[in-house]
Amino acid sequence: MKDFALKYYKLGFSVIPISPSNKRPLVKFADRPPFNEEEICNLWDEHPNANIALKTDKFFVIDIDVHGVNGFDSLKKWKHLDLITPTLQAKTASGGKHLFYFKRDDSYITQQIGFLNGVDIKAHENNYVLVAPSATEKGNYEWDIEKSAPGGTMMTASKELIQAINSEKKSSLKDFYYQSVNHSSKSKTTELFERILLGFGDTGGRNDALAKFAGGLLIRGVDPEDVLSLANIANSNSISPIDSKELQKTVESMVKKHERR
Repeated sequence: MKDFALKYYKLGFSVIPISPSNKRPLVKFADRPPFNEEEICNLWDEHPNANIALKTDKFFVIDIDVHGVNGFDSLKKWKHLDLITPTLQAKTASGGKHLFYFKRDDSYITQQIGFLNGVDIKAHENNYVLVAPSATEKGNYEWDIEKSAPGGTMMTASKELIQAINSEKKSSLKDFYYQSVNHSSKSKTTELFERILLGFGDTGGRNDALAKFAGGLLIRGVDPEDVLSLANIANSNSISPIDSKELQKTVESMVKKHERR
């Protein structure tokens, strides 16, 4: 397992040791740099039977499950199925599938548990997925090279696929918004919902809108990490999105300002 963990590391992935009994990480890994070669050797020397997971920091996964609701059936009925082009695939221990796509620098993709019935999108930089040759009591994780893109290549997601995935979350947020707010008198909270749905507008005033949005969420007790995620969603819905680094810098500035109060 250590040899496999090192191979994934040398391919540029962030490797995490996972308990073979409960699929939980054996060490803290969130919000820290990837483990280096020496650290990986030490971790697997200490836990030689540990399973291997990869952080979804550089890629995201369409996770198709078959428990209860059959995710394959849900995906076949998705109106944007044609955008799911060949890429690296893996068979999961429970009989499902993982479809791996590299993220894009110009398009933010958000985590979506329950993206479709039986289908999740795992995309948060602190999320992870188990990979071969990991095994649980349910079975083994295996790369499905036959069904993958030629050579078992992980492809970069198209902009259209990411927009279609994000639109599912946007649609869900719209449903929640229209069911939960009183449209006869807009509150500040209502305006925050609208900002998520409609974005930060065109080039003029975007940063000011972002700062007010982040501040409004922080005042309402939203966790700073979630503020950044929501800001990214709103940005993806903008006519002219803000540069991701600039967005993060603005949100972090508002977090520091909030903490000084």
